[in-house]
Amino acid sequence: MTHTDLEIDADLIRDLLGEQHPDLAGLPLELGARGWDNQLWRLGDDLAVRLPWATDSAVELLRKEHAWVPGLAPGLPLPIPVPQRLGEPAERFPRPWIVTTWVPGTPADRAPVTRGAEAARALGSFLTALHQPAPGGAPSGRGRGGPLAEHTTGFAGQLAEAAERGLVADPDAVRAVWDDAVAAPVWAGTPVWLHGDLHPANVLTADGTFCGVIDFGDLCAGDPAYDLSAAWLLLPDGEVDAFHDAYEPEADDAMLRRARGVAAVKALVGLLIGEAGVHGRPGGKASWGPPGRAALERLLATA
Repeated sequence: MTHTDLEIDADLIRDLLGEQHPDLAGLPLELGARGWDNQLWRLGDDLAVRLPWATDSAVELLRKEHAWVPGLAPGLPLPIPVPQRLGEPAERFPRPWIVTTWVPGTPADRAPVTRGAEAARALGSFLTALHQPAPGGAPSGRGRGGPLAEHTTGFAGQLAEAAERGLVADPDAVRAVWDDAVAAPVWAGTPVWLHGDLHPANVLTADGTFCGVIDFGDLCAGDPAYDLSAAWLLLPDGEVDAFHDAYEPEADDAMLRRARGVAAVKALVGLLIGEAGVHGRPGGKASWGPPGRAALERLLATA
């Protein structure tokens, strides 16, 4: 991450709101989260402010959400943050920012699913609704949605690091999942809308099941297998089949093989970020480790 030199605090946000959206400036404001790309501040009961702070690509991602998410949200069965206002660059904060709806819930890396069958149906229904043919002008992903073979070098590096740190007991078995995914036929269908970044920190839970999906910065068009990988990352043991029963159209063997490969990559990333968090290294988040480990165990148990 490359954090901005600007200090983001409540006073700055109130000033920005007062200058550009004064009707919102008096609402209660509190920090919600500091993510990879953006800071999230809750605004009143129903809104949130998202400001890019960490990566060079954050501005592009926010503008993409503002352009495309409002049109997708009405057709989705789970709540998502819908952009309401666009904040323009200002002297004190020379980057655009957005005001979205607030989606209540707790990220699944901190509150895992306990009602597995219900969560499997909810996730399957959500992705069925989202995975509709994307228009010709739909955005492309940041390395998401295309052929998996393009990511083999990155996968090998992540696996080697995870093995070196003692996070993976059987690297050959993990590599076999990836090799099988790369060998599967590539997606030849119409590109569909993808969330592009479904992992436990981007899916919210309440009362043991899913209640919302957040962070659509990687929204793009491509191979649905990228999103189907979420079944191994988000659901308890034994519920992957229930998810696939709820998802339409039925995923074929090649799509499932590719989805398993994507899940293996995301599980490794979770392990590495989690381990970095445990040891206090920059960018680490300790809560990412357990779901990454569980996902990898599920993948290898069914290999």
